[in-house]
Amino acid sequence: MCGIVAAVTRRKVTGILLEGLQRLRYRGYDSAGLCVIDPTTGKLSRTRRVGDVDELVKACDKDHTGIIGIAHTRWATHGKPTIENAHPHVSQEKVTVVHNGIIENHHLLREELETTYAFETDTDTEVLVHLLDREISAAGDFTQGVSKALEQLKGAYAITVMHVDYPSKLLAARVGSPLVIGIGIGENFVASDPQALRPVTNRFLFLEEGEIVELTSIDISIKGANQLAIDDRIIELDDVQDTATSKGHFRHFMLKEIYDQPDAVRHTLEGRLTSDSILVPSFGVDAESIFQKVKAVQIVACGSSYYAGMVARYWFEDVVGVPCNVEVASELRYRKITVLPNTLLVTISQSGETADTLAAQRAAIDRNYLASLCICNVPNSTMVRESDLCLMLNAGIEVCVASTKAFTNQLTDLLMLVMALGDYHDMKPSAHREIVQSLKELPRVLEEVLSLDKHIQEMAEKFVEKQHALFLGRGVHYPIALEGSLKLKEISYIHAEAYPAGELKHGPLALVDNDMPVIAVAPGDQLLEKLKSNLEEVKARGGELFVIGDHQIVGEDDTHSIRMPVCDNIISPIVYALPMQLLAYHVAVFKGTDVDQPRNLAKSVTVE
Repeated sequence: MCGIVAAVTRRKVTGILLEGLQRLRYRGYDSAGLCVIDPTTGKLSRTRRVGDVDELVKACDKDHTGIIGIAHTRWATHGKPTIENAHPHVSQEKVTVVHNGIIENHHLLREELETTYAFETDTDTEVLVHLLDREISAAGDFTQGVSKALEQLKGAYAITVMHVDYPSKLLAARVGSPLVIGIGIGENFVASDPQALRPVTNRFLFLEEGEIVELTSIDISIKGANQLAIDDRIIELDDVQDTATSKGHFRHFMLKEIYDQPDAVRHTLEGRLTSDSILVPSFGVDAESIFQKVKAVQIVACGSSYYAGMVARYWFEDVVGVPCNVEVASELRYRKITVLPNTLLVTISQSGETADTLAAQRAAIDRNYLASLCICNVPNSTMVRESDLCLMLNAGIEVCVASTKAFTNQLTDLLMLVMALGDYHDMKPSAHREIVQSLKELPRVLEEVLSLDKHIQEMAEKFVEKQHALFLGRGVHYPIALEGSLKLKEISYIHAEAYPAGELKHGPLALVDNDMPVIAVAPGDQLLEKLKSNLEEVKARGGELFVIGDHQIVGEDDTHSIRMPVCDNIISPIVYALPMQLLAYHVAVFKGTDVDQPRNLAKSVTVE
């Protein structure tokens, strides 16, 4: 979402800042701005614009002689996208700040500060900049004042601060939102992503949680760390293509994007969680006022996004107690429906241009939905621009037609939406804490699953001569079986179907024989014993059984199995999506199909 670029150098910084912002366009934004210290007057010189970074470029004096500056692209959370709300924010014409994330206790801090400062906006960042001014003035020291101000904040943030009384120094800090230091020769930089700084350096230091760093053009000092430790942490990135559009050492984009998933999940969580809850303003300026009115949820999507919505239905109803309906967009848009009062329409799309889903979103006004919320991976796409609220996936560019990391990030973001609505539906604080902890553990668990890749590849060899496959799941894992079936048919061209395991007796069992592989999604949840009975029916008919689970059924002599890591039930649908993807990938490779560009399919379906 928001992007930070800052520089302290011995040369003019305006061009560096503007190019950095242009390289952060992918993060999504609705306004942009920069501020430098004019070396002639010693005063702050600030320029801000709403809309594209190109508008800021046109407005800026690139010949400005400032050698220290900060810049930002903003995605509105507190306050509408206006020039007044755009970053950098300034206090007393002395201190200026750029800020990613959300200050959760900004209302309380505002009440304290209003006796001294005149506020011009409703943003949490203006609260922050006035707080910084107060504490720096009281301490009589830049670093001590910033540190004192940060001690009073609750929430997730990454900030960079500049002060006219300290014209050769930047201060930066992070809690729950990423920040990286770029190290040059006689110059140093700050950014929310190394990509912003690749034209000026390939040496980076990634700030750890809670760290404060002081930068001059020749020195880096991190509070609580000695200089030797800082030197050891510097990473030199190879001067290669942008990793988002390069396969690297992977054979296909699909495999690379499967392996991207732990980091992709980390990116979508960053800046959106506190130690025990979700930051509701992550969903947009009006999220709090809308969410407290929601009495029902209608999810609309296509393909893998539809299956993500099916998983979320279980979460909304089990965890929050909110009725949730999920429907394929191409069906919903052409039928007369009854919308319950105060229903939130949730549209899910990787591209934000899916024609049927977009049409359903556009019909929301006529159908009397409370509001629309889009979960999307492409900033400034049509669905993002036209929805009332939005949560970006932050999965990075997904090249392969078959969705992988976008799917798992959709699930992750939907679970955060469940928590956000839970704030207004008597969800217990303990439940919030448990889900937050599970989400924070999720990237590590996904890495454990990826370590099983070789075993899944060995299993995939048994599918090479098969023409059909049957996937089974129960409860919240039935949609994951559907997703596994879709992946296999998309890229290997094996005909595959998925059913709730309890439906075997109602038709699919007639298909089972020794040529029909049956893949079961089988975590050790409350439906395990029911599922075991279903699997016995498969074995009794001579079916070849493949079980992906974390319990005692795995490893039986007449069953092909993958032993999954144990994880909390709430995140298990996300975890079990990965072996489905890897199985489909390896089967497709063995069969020699075009993995990244399967026949007859397109990445973004922009027509009916």
